[in-house]
Amino acid sequence: MTLSPPATASNTPGFWAKGTAWFQRHTTVVLWLGLGVVFIANALINTAVIQLEHLRQGRETAPWQIATWEWSSALLFVLLLPGVAWMERRVPLAWGHVGRRLGLHAVASVLFSLAHVAGMVLLREFVYALHGRDYRFGDWPRELLYEYLKDGRVYLLLLLAFHFAGVWSRRSRGEAHLLAPREDVPASDPAPMPASAPFLVRKLGREFLVPAGEIEHAVAAGNYVNLHVRGKEYPLRTTIALLEQQLDPAVFMRVHRGVIVNVGCIERIESLDAGEARLHLRAGAVIPCSRRYRKALKERLREAPR
Repeated sequence: MTLSPPATASNTPGFWAKGTAWFQRHTTVVLWLGLGVVFIANALINTAVIQLEHLRQGRETAPWQIATWEWSSALLFVLLLPGVAWMERRVPLAWGHVGRRLGLHAVASVLFSLAHVAGMVLLREFVYALHGRDYRFGDWPRELLYEYLKDGRVYLLLLLAFHFAGVWSRRSRGEAHLLAPREDVPASDPAPMPASAPFLVRKLGREFLVPAGEIEHAVAAGNYVNLHVRGKEYPLRTTIALLEQQLDPAVFMRVHRGVIVNVGCIERIESLDAGEARLHLRAGAVIPCSRRYRKALKERLREAPR
C-alpha cells in the first residue's frame, strides 16, 4: 500500500481531467438532465405513434389531445426527479437495512404515483378547458391502481439509476473508509484519532492509506462527508458530527454546520457581513466560517504557536 493519495501526472490537470472531475462531482445533476431528455423524447415518440395509430384505425382524435396526454405525464415525471434523488440520498439502498428501507421506498413510490397522477390530471383539465372541453380521468380507484402499476416501476428504475450513478461517482473519485475501530470504544462515543491514524481510500481497484492529519477540510454531503486531501475529494459514509468526534481536536475544528477544517491549513480569514467569514486555505480552497464558530477560531489561531 502507498502512504499517500494517488498522484496525477501533472499538478495542473488538463481540460479532459477537469471535465471528468466536474462530471464526477455533478453526477446527479447530469443524470437529472439525461432522464429529462429521455422523458421528453419518449413523449415526442409516443405522441407521433399514437396519432398514427388513431389515423390507421379511423379514430378522429385531435392532435392536441394526444399531445396533452403524453406531455402532461412526461412533464410531471421530470418535475418529480429531484424527489426521487432526495429519497435515494436519505434512504440509500443498503443490504444491512434492506427490509426497512424497501418499506420506506414502497411508501415513497405510492406518494410518487399520487403526485404524478394529481399533477397530470390538473394539467390535462387546464388544457382541455382552454379548448372548451371537459377532461374525465375515469373511475378513480381503478385508474389509480392502473397508474400505480406503471408509476411504481418508473420509481424503481429511477431509484436504481440514481443509486448506481452515485456508486459510480464515488468509486471513480475514490471512497474513504475508517479503518476498524478499537473494540473497547463504543461506536456512539469514539475516541479521537491521532493525526497519524490512516483512512483507507479505495479508488478504481487500488487502495491507499491517507493519514488523518493530511485532511485539509471535510464537508457534509447528504449521507457522506467529503474529505479533501491534496486537491482530491474522497466521500466517507458518516456524519459531520461523528467525524468531528473522531478527528484530533488539537488539529481539526468545526467552522460551520457542515464543515470541519484542519486549522494548520488556514492561510487567511476574509471577513464578511453579519459576522461570518471565508477561510482561504493554503491549497487554494475557500470554505465558509459561520458567526457561531468565528470567535473560537480566532482565539484558536491566536493561541497557535508561530
